[in-house]
Amino acid sequence: MFEHAAIPDILYRIGDLADHEGLPCYLVGGYVRDLCMQRPCTDIDIMVIGEPVAFARMVTDRLGGRNFVLFERFRTAQLELSGDDGVAFKLEIVGARKESYNPESRKPITSIGTLEDDLSRRDFTINALALRLNRDGRGEIVDLYEGERHISEGLLKTPLDPEKTFSDDPLRMMRAARFACQLEFRLDPETLEAMKAMHERVQIVSKERTSHEFLKIMQCRRPSIGLEILHSTGLLKEIIPELDAMAGIEQVDGLGHKDTLYHTFQVVDNISQHSDKLWLRVSALFHDIAKPVTKRFSNGTGWTFHGHEAVGVKVVARIFKSMKWPLEPMEYVQKMVRLHHRPIPLSKEEISDSAIRRLMFEAGPDLEDLMNLCRADVTSKNPRKVQRIMTNFNNVEEKIAEVGEKDLLARWRPPVSGHDIMQLLQLTEGRLIGIIKSRMENAIIDGRIPYDRQAALDYVMEVYRELREEADKKP
Repeated sequence: MFEHAAIPDILYRIGDLADHEGLPCYLVGGYVRDLCMQRPCTDIDIMVIGEPVAFARMVTDRLGGRNFVLFERFRTAQLELSGDDGVAFKLEIVGARKESYNPESRKPITSIGTLEDDLSRRDFTINALALRLNRDGRGEIVDLYEGERHISEGLLKTPLDPEKTFSDDPLRMMRAARFACQLEFRLDPETLEAMKAMHERVQIVSKERTSHEFLKIMQCRRPSIGLEILHSTGLLKEIIPELDAMAGIEQVDGLGHKDTLYHTFQVVDNISQHSDKLWLRVSALFHDIAKPVTKRFSNGTGWTFHGHEAVGVKVVARIFKSMKWPLEPMEYVQKMVRLHHRPIPLSKEEISDSAIRRLMFEAGPDLEDLMNLCRADVTSKNPRKVQRIMTNFNNVEEKIAEVGEKDLLARWRPPVSGHDIMQLLQLTEGRLIGIIKSRMENAIIDGRIPYDRQAALDYVMEVYRELREEADKKP
């Protein structure tokens, strides 16, 4: 039983309203789980045994609720409440229900049920807990499937037979990987085997829902926990086959390359230690995505992956479309994939100002993210090798700071825009403007002209005259 102080008083006031209406009333699901784990949670599910919609309207009226939304088909209402301390809660009030499923759909056919019916339909035992809000038995937990014990053991297990649980709603397999990753719990062996047997059924789940769970895994402290579960169960092959294809070590003449998939998982964990940026983590996940299709073996050289950065840009676009991810961050991810090898040769040789300028120009405002990705990409188990590479990267960053301070390229913006060139030459937009602008930018990067507006305009005129002269000489 939970102490009164552990639960916001506003929720017990809902229990008092339920008593007035003669309704059994419970906190259910993730909020109870998080109370047991002493984790913060503001999304609250309340279940009543009886008619939930009229009760939800009463709660809204009596307790100052707002943003009331009704889902009549599911006998569910959403609203927001504020506690006495001003903390806002999102609340969902539902009626106890039981569910059945059409094999070709994960959308349930619902009907009015008992408390036992409702808890049995939950995805995992740790989410099949109910805490009583009525005065009689207030604070007592109903635990029909040993959820509290599984929380203490760090175990994920389904309340019913796992194959039935996952067949009814295949999205629960993605949620299993996500909860294992978020909570750092282990999967019950039978549950894991059921995921392996049922993984193909994830195809009936909409890409939007699958993607939502996948991106939640990518936001965890150690995404590799969830990613490895997806791979080992076959789910990864169903949702992002290009990523799953990176697994395995192929050998020719005794020469094998490292398992690219598990290297990638390590890179994602490395970057996650230093950055919460979701799309930087996704960039780490896809940085070697085209290695399987560019892999070649040649005698004397061994394994090569020539051009995997350029091919990877196209693969990223295909995955974004398939996963129905927002297109806005795609260009950023493509840039990271295209450039992730660019700083490496710089770290091994005498670094010229022009090479640094070109890197700064191409990376633009994402240069720091790119360097962090390059550091995360170092997964050698040889500490001396790691130290040597990191020292070299430090040298590159020192040179970046030096060049940036010297010519203000740290926040690169070309001193002359395409619009400036059109005005200067009295030309309309077209291929010629792009050629002239590119030559001007390269001249600055290579140090042939200074980072100066007038010098750039003079150079534009010079290039334009040269191009016209070349055109006049042609027959």
